[in-house]
Amino acid sequence: MNSIEKLYEEWRALQPLKPELQRNMDQQFMIDFNFNSNHLEGNTLTYGQTKLLLLFGDTIGNAKMQDYEEMKAHNVGFELMKMAALDKDRTLSESFIRELNKIILVRDFCKTNRDGDFRFQIKVGVYKTRPNSVITPTGEIFNYASPEETPALMSDLLKWYINEEEQINISSVIELAAMFHYRYIRIHPFEDGNGRIARLLVNYILLRHGFPMIVIRTDDRTNYLKVLHQCDSLTGMMPFDGSVATLEQTKPLIDYIADITEKKLTAALKLAKGEITEIIESNGDT
Repeated sequence: MNSIEKLYEEWRALQPLKPELQRNMDQQFMIDFNFNSNHLEGNTLTYGQTKLLLLFGDTIGNAKMQDYEEMKAHNVGFELMKMAALDKDRTLSESFIRELNKIILVRDFCKTNRDGDFRFQIKVGVYKTRPNSVITPTGEIFNYASPEETPALMSDLLKWYINEEEQINISSVIELAAMFHYRYIRIHPFEDGNGRIARLLVNYILLRHGFPMIVIRTDDRTNYLKVLHQCDSLTGMMPFDGSVATLEQTKPLIDYIADITEKKLTAALKLAKGEITEIIESNGDT
């Protein structure tokens, strides 16, 4: 982490950036983050469509209207996350996380099977009421926390986070962000939107402590999922164990997020010094 700490101190020393540079950087990141985080979850908008939608409100193309709505809603959640992160008088809470889920999913909707038949209704902003286990590539059932366990585990997660944040230092910010991401994912508190919320909250933690925000790229999805699986292997299959995963058990994700953060800090410093004109955090017009 020493190299990251040095880059961080250099980055902080350059703050505040010139207003125009900060605006351009914020706008580019807004497009890149929204596109990638949604694309990871199956949103079909191309990068170009995402840019036109978020900058000009255009819905050009033949994507589903739901994809346009979810992209716009995700951006509202992104802006809300930024405001909350910068509000030092307000700490992270369950109610805020539920509000983020409600915002990014727009409205209650019905889950259907491949034939389009009704399966069940998903309530936005509400913890799950049915198991949301998944089938692994090897055909095994991977269980997240049960609906009955979820409220207590989420309460414990936030208590843990608040306690950790009170004693945080620069060297442990990335560790806290990665551990929160993994513990949250292992609870999987909502019936939909969990991955997007996890990535929003990683950036909540980074931004709150003066780091530039990061993008987990959709073209790096295989590595991202591989890292999460490595943490699963270290932690074990029991949802409770995942919800209290240790520093050692989440090291693959910590290293992954640290690598992205180091690259982002390096690029941000070059941008601030005029050595480059933009930071590329997307994989093009996918």
